[in-house]
Amino acid sequence: MSQKQAIKKKVTELAQEAVEVAGVELYDVEILGQTGKMTLRITIDSEQGITIQDCETVSRQLEALLDIEDPIPGSYTLEVTSPGIDRPLRNIKEFKRFTGKLARVVTKERIDNQTFFIGRIQEVDDDTIVLKTDKKIVKIPYNIISKANLEIEL
Repeated sequence: MSQKQAIKKKVTELAQEAVEVAGVELYDVEILGQTGKMTLRITIDSEQGITIQDCETVSRQLEALLDIEDPIPGSYTLEVTSPGIDRPLRNIKEFKRFTGKLARVVTKERIDNQTFFIGRIQEVDDDTIVLKTDKKIVKIPYNIISKANLEIEL
């Protein structure tokens, strides 16, 4: 295991503790940059959405844990953020959670001669996403999705 992988593993464990105290979920942990000037980007989530207060709470809790454990050599910057309103949809569970929302989906294979779709998530089962676009209903096998995000609705 590389040093960066070891740091990510330890930071993930500590971040998990911090989010439990704050009552939110750990969405992602990214370690960016080089030793001595790393950025730790912790992304948190919640069914109710994330507030600035949630980010502050997790940040303070995690800072204290990082000070005690000291898993990172040199200096680092800690960022605590939310996935955002155009968040990636990374698994079936997230598609189910956002049923009814507008999504942008890119596929590895063509469906009706297309690989890019924008539509409302109508239905989700264990291996298929059903999108209602402006013109039609599209059934997309989950295993051919290369990228998906919620679409910002104004």
